Amino acid sequence: MALQCRLSGATFQSLKLATIPISSSSSRFIFRTLPKTLNLALFSRHSAPKAPPFSVLIRTLSAPAVAAAPAAETSDIKVVKPQWNAAIDFKWIRDNKEAVAVNIKNRNSNANLELVLQLYDKMLNLQKEVERLRGERNNVANKMKGKLEPAERQKLIEEGKNLKEALTTLEEDLVKLRDELQIEAQCIPNLTHPDVPIGWEDSSKLRNMVGSPRKFDFPVKDHLQLGKELDLFDFDAAAEVSGSKFYYLKNEAVMLEMALVNWTLTEVMKRGFTPLTTPEIVRSSVVEKCGFQPRGENTQVYSIEDSDQCLIGTAEIPVGGIHMDSIVAESALPLKYVAFSHCFRTEAGAAGTATRGLYRVHQFSKVEMFILCRQEESDMYHEELIKIEEDLFSSLGLHFKILDMATGDLGAPAYRKFDVEAWMPGLERYGEISSASNCTDYQSRRLGIRYRPSESPSTTSKKGKTNVAATKFVHTLNATACAVPRMLVCLLENFQQEDGSVSIPHPLRPFMGGVEAIYPKSR
Repeated sequence: MALQCRLSGATFQSLKLATIPISSSSSRFIFRTLPKTLNLALFSRHSAPKAPPFSVLIRTLSAPAVAAAPAAETSDIKVVKPQWNAAIDFKWIRDNKEAVAVNIKNRNSNANLELVLQLYDKMLNLQKEVERLRGERNNVANKMKGKLEPAERQKLIEEGKNLKEALTTLEEDLVKLRDELQIEAQCIPNLTHPDVPIGWEDSSKLRNMVGSPRKFDFPVKDHLQLGKELDLFDFDAAAEVSGSKFYYLKNEAVMLEMALVNWTLTEVMKRGFTPLTTPEIVRSSVVEKCGFQPRGENTQVYSIEDSDQCLIGTAEIPVGGIHMDSIVAESALPLKYVAFSHCFRTEAGAAGTATRGLYRVHQFSKVEMFILCRQEESDMYHEELIKIEEDLFSSLGLHFKILDMATGDLGAPAYRKFDVEAWMPGLERYGEISSASNCTDYQSRRLGIRYRPSESPSTTSKKGKTNVAATKFVHTLNATACAVPRMLVCLLENFQQEDGSVSIPHPLRPFMGGVEAIYPKSR
């Protein structure tokens, strides 16, 4: 089964690897403490190592929101209680187990569907037994209200005592069974849009190609060489101060970051999005509810020692939490947010020339779009998000392609995901600069975000009371409007000039105080 993330947190001075649950054949979790020298929490949203693909399916899964008690202990193991309960439609899973099983295989998930179904059946049977004993206990209590012979009364007292003890034991077993079912079922990924290609990343389908690669009549430099010659960043000093994959931006690079952020916010706000800045430290439970779950040995999230908090890897997480455990008025939908934040990622397992420089770093600035909408509208808003991304990157003069990502590359929450990969001439390849995901109701069921349909017919009960329409879970979508470091890579490498300067794209110039180009510094 998939491992559930357990983030511990603490002082800002110390980030370390949290205790990680290890799955066993009994589906219980056994904890072991990892060495203190490690510095990361196992917590990733990406798929496990690649394996052969299978088939696909539709409909949305789920999961959401109730804090739970600490782990119960036995002499040699600790049984983990879920930190929150997921609103999972177990009956639907049981009734559609073949389709769910195929989806799990297609997405290379290690969720244990058979165990989930076994636990669900056990839970239903145990619930029936608990209800039966409760009924017998009530019958005994009713009999005790009448006039009885002392012997008969004593007999009923003993019977009631036995029923109470038996009921207490079964109710405790039922709680444990529900906890185990929750932990197992939360590992099941969202279902998949029927048009998503089946397979691994190389099976992803080209959706659109925009522009063409620029042809240079002089030797092309990569962003590292350009940055050094133009005095735009300092990786060496940052490595001494913070470690590898950190950097200082300098001079016009600082202005260019600010220009990218402000221009992006301005453009997205024109399309009806509300701007936000977000907390950059969140509770680990919120991260989990957004669907960031352990995948293999790699990790993307930093936890904070001695707390239940961690650093965000994307503003999607704190924005998703804004309406947690609430019912939104249908008239307020869609809710569209554009959020600026700093993001922190461990980038575990990343190495090689393809990740050098600004391409893959531990800390960066990002502008993220996030939408909450009615269930029937999420496909439409997914198209809107990718169109906004296309418009933004086209207006900057970038050459890029848009991919419909295959099942093996989808994270647990995504029903469908489009990636944008831009041409980076210095790196001599396309590199991902953005993605747009439709998560349907996967996140909202975990976060507990609902809406009540305003036009649904209401009914009147026999007592004259009006029964309001049942609530529904919203659908959530997210998309990157601007990941600053990779945009810097694209701009520096695509707009370099033969004299060593870099031209600033016209849309950004007003946000840079009219600066039209970055020139080598005179010595």
